[in-house]
Amino acid sequence: MKKITILGSTGSIGINTISIIKKHPDLFKIVALVANKNFSTMLEQCVFFSPDWVAMKNEKSANILRTKLKEKKIKTQVLSGTKEICALASLKENDYVVSAIVGMAGLLPTLSAICAGKTILLANKESLIACGCVFMKALSYNRARIIPIDSEHNAIFQVLPRFLQKNLGKVSLKENGVKSIILTGSGGPLYHLKKEDLPFVTPKQTCTHPNWSMGKKISVDSATMINKGLEYIEARWLFNASDNEIDILIHPQSIIHSMVEYVDGSVLAQLSVPDMKVAISYAMAFPKRIVSGSNFLNFKKLKCLNFFEPNFAQFPCLKLAIDAFASGQSAMTVLNAANEVSVSAFLNSKIRFDKISEINSDMLISSDFLEPTSIEEILEIDKKTRIKTKKKISSLIY
Repeated sequence: MKKITILGSTGSIGINTISIIKKHPDLFKIVALVANKNFSTMLEQCVFFSPDWVAMKNEKSANILRTKLKEKKIKTQVLSGTKEICALASLKENDYVVSAIVGMAGLLPTLSAICAGKTILLANKESLIACGCVFMKALSYNRARIIPIDSEHNAIFQVLPRFLQKNLGKVSLKENGVKSIILTGSGGPLYHLKKEDLPFVTPKQTCTHPNWSMGKKISVDSATMINKGLEYIEARWLFNASDNEIDILIHPQSIIHSMVEYVDGSVLAQLSVPDMKVAISYAMAFPKRIVSGSNFLNFKKLKCLNFFEPNFAQFPCLKLAIDAFASGQSAMTVLNAANEVSVSAFLNSKIRFDKISEINSDMLISSDFLEPTSIEEILEIDKKTRIKTKKKISSLIY
C-alpha cells in the first residue's frame, strides 16, 4: 500500500486524486492533506479518510477546521502555515507526494518533498517554471523522482522508453531514439475569436473551457495560451529537450494529449477523453495501470482530429514563455510572477483580457535581474516582480 500526501487536496487535481483513492482503498492510504482555506471541502475529506495530518495555509481556516473536527471526534491533527505544509510534504512515512497547489505557493512544499527524496506526482508546473535550475539539481542530488500528471507531460511520459521514464531530465532524447516531442493544446475557449475581439472577453468566457474542467487561474492561462508556453518550459526541463526537439500543435478536440516522434519515423501518441483522472491514475499506479473512473473513447463517434500551428500574433503569451526559456531562469521567474498577478487582476475585473500579455511583456522587458543561483534569490525575484506588476496595474486607467 502506497502512503500519500496530497498538496492541494481541495482543488481540481486533488479532488480527482481522491476519487481514485476511493476506488482503490487497498492500494493507497492518505497520510496527510494540505489546502489553502477551503475548510468545508477539507472537512468532508477528513470525515471520509481520517488522515493523520492536515495543514491549511490560512490560519483562520485551520482554526475553524480544528473546531469542526473536534465536534465530530475526529483525531486528525490540524496545522497551519507554509512551514508546517513543507513538513508534511517531507514526512518520513510518505511514499508519494501529489504536488497540486496552484501557482508559486506550491514551490517550497514541492522542494521539501524533493529534498526528502520522495516520489513527486507533479501537477504544479510553476515549480519548474520559476525554479527549474534549482529544482532539477535538487532532484538529482536527493534521488527524488518525478512522475508528471499534467495531461500533456503525462502523455509524453507514457510513450517514452522505460530508461527515459526512469531518468527524466538527465539523459539525451536523441541518444534514446527520440526525434522530437509534440505538445498538443486545445487552443482554449477563445481560440476561434478574432484578435480584435479579445479585449472584450469576460472572466466568465475565459473560464468556460470547451473540453476540460479546470480551476479559474489555469482556465485563463489556457485562454491566453501561456499555459502551453509554461508546459513548453516544463517539457524542456523534464525531458532534457532542446528547442528543436519540441513542437507545439493546436488540437481542438483534446483527444491526443501529446506525441513522441522517434528517429525511425514512428509517432507514438496517448489518446483518451479529456479527463485528468487518466493521467493521475497512471502516475499513481506506475508502472501498472488501474481503473481511473474515466469514460472510454468511442472511436465510432470521433468525426475528426485536427491540428494547427499556433498563432503567436493572436496569443502573444505563448511566444513570451518560449522566449523566456531562451533568456534564462530570471526571465522565467519574472514571467511566472507577472502572469499570476495579471491573471488575478483580470479575474477581479481590474484589467482587460488583452492587458495580461501586455503587462507580462512589460515586466520581462523592464527586468534586469542577474541569473539566480539559489532558492532565496529566486524568491526575491518573484517578490520584487509581483510588487512591480501590481504597481503597473494600479497605474492603468480605462
